[in-house]
Amino acid sequence: MSYTALYRKFRPNIFEDVKGQDHIVTTLRNQIKADRIGHAYLFTGTRGTGKTTIAKLFAKSVNCENPVDGSPCGQCKSCQTIASGASVNVIEIDAASNNGVDNIREIIDEVSYSPVEGKYKVYIIDEVHMLTIGAFNALLKTLEEPPSYVIFILATTEVHKIPITILSRCQRYDFKRITIDTITDRLRDLMAIEQVLVEERALKYIAKTADGSMRDALSLLDQCIAFHFGEELSYDKVLDVLGAVDIEVFARLLEHIHERNIIGCIGLLEEVVMQGRELTQFVTDISWYLRNLLLVKTSEQNIEDVIDMSSDNLARLKTEAETMDMEEIMRQIRIFSELSGQIKYATQKRILVEMTLIKLCRPVMETTSDAVLVRVKDLEKKIEKGVVQVAPVAIQSTQETVKEIEKPVMPKAISEDIRQIVNGWRGIVAGAGQPLKTHLKNARLSLGGDSQLVIVVEDGVAYDYLKKEENLKYVEDMISNFVQKQVLVQIQGLPSGKRFEENYVDLAKVIHMDIEIEEE
Repeated sequence: MSYTALYRKFRPNIFEDVKGQDHIVTTLRNQIKADRIGHAYLFTGTRGTGKTTIAKLFAKSVNCENPVDGSPCGQCKSCQTIASGASVNVIEIDAASNNGVDNIREIIDEVSYSPVEGKYKVYIIDEVHMLTIGAFNALLKTLEEPPSYVIFILATTEVHKIPITILSRCQRYDFKRITIDTITDRLRDLMAIEQVLVEERALKYIAKTADGSMRDALSLLDQCIAFHFGEELSYDKVLDVLGAVDIEVFARLLEHIHERNIIGCIGLLEEVVMQGRELTQFVTDISWYLRNLLLVKTSEQNIEDVIDMSSDNLARLKTEAETMDMEEIMRQIRIFSELSGQIKYATQKRILVEMTLIKLCRPVMETTSDAVLVRVKDLEKKIEKGVVQVAPVAIQSTQETVKEIEKPVMPKAISEDIRQIVNGWRGIVAGAGQPLKTHLKNARLSLGGDSQLVIVVEDGVAYDYLKKEENLKYVEDMISNFVQKQVLVQIQGLPSGKRFEENYVDLAKVIHMDIEIEEE
């Protein structure tokens, strides 16, 4: 017999086995017991939270000959037929591949025929948001007034894509992300049945990585067991399979950053890479670690329930939090969060991470408020240690002639892609929607490191808007579509009173192109 994946093998057969969705299970069981069954249901929530599982259980329960407290008995002919997938009364439809008007018309034609056996015909339409507008419209009337023996269950992960006319005809049930403790308990029980030895720390890490999805947790556990088949599954082995890093590495890395030790940071990253760890997962995990560090630093209450971590690691986290300033932690979270958005699309992930570590060790490279605070605190520590800071020449003697500010160095060559963007900047901005168009109206174009395109706007509302990850990604996509190539964009703020020409290369002048944006 072929192997059955864990998430399929242990799919709940009764409502009592469903974990983490008690508010939905209780409501549906009460409806079945009171015989107050609706005609249309909408199940919405993230992947792997039990939408399809509960839909199938509900279909079995309403057709069960001997339901037990609202749950299917599993013994009658109807339950066994549905469980084997041979029932003509339970019709599962994948809207991703059956999303047209003709597919819905087939359903409407079938609805007119009463069930051959059992009480109800149940239509489970998965990923219903994939239906076309025409298909939704074709479904409307039947969904509102189906025959008494028909029940529709619509399942989706993107409820915002479903028309309001459909939503108003359904009972809506929102599936929550399943907690780490609930997933861990379920995995532990299943491993006892499977007679597989797994460390508690390993189960907790898998549960956390699953991000609220029971199906993802079981798939990850299946993968880890297969890789170390016949062995006890330890925490370190799970880290190996998933390409993750032990939190001790994060503590060492933050210590190097705190000491402004660039060589130490790069050396530690080298270790991580040579161990075969996935850098995208590394950035995600360290962001989570910094989040825990910030909670420990700012909370005066008991936070063991909020932070999923062993007592030893939590004690180490508290000790580490005492040595760090809150502003520095928040700066690190901001920088790693920005990196998390960039690294997904980067071809040179390692170089991108190395640049980020260098920036973290050199706050002078940034002009943001949190970086300035870190620089001030670094200066205070040096003064306390007696390290003399040499004042700039202009401050040493007010009688000396103030030197003219050095102009930015003109680039030796400008790529054809950058020229094309500058020449077409007026049209790019004109095609943007509001409020993006307003924020880009007075933007200036310049070059950063590695000839990266830099958009410079005044500090304030425009800068804050464009620095948001989703807005920056939209600008990058807009420019990339224009030149038909992937373009990474950097947003820089120009402090009030500073002149653009004194700090940046003006691409408009270099290419002899006036790029002022006129108000329409």
